[in-house]
Amino acid sequence: MDAVADPGDLLVVGTGTRAPVLRALRPSVARYCLVHAPCPVLVVPPGPLRADLESVRRRRRWRMPMDARELTGSP
Repeated sequence: MDAVADPGDLLVVGTGTRAPVLRALRPSVARYCLVHAPCPVLVVPPGPLRADLESVRRRRRWRMPMDARELTGSP
């Protein structure tokens, strides 16, 4: 790991969300960093807006109508 050579560094990595099949086939970068980094590692989970973004992407992919009030949480 060339990016964090000094033990005083802090490595920050995101976890992201992956399907179970992808988790089985490809190892997690965050786990690798936790095991092999010579410095402390901060693993950050996906933010709460991640699910909303995925919903919007699915609707756009299938060309489904979308109401902007769904995104803002307004009734």
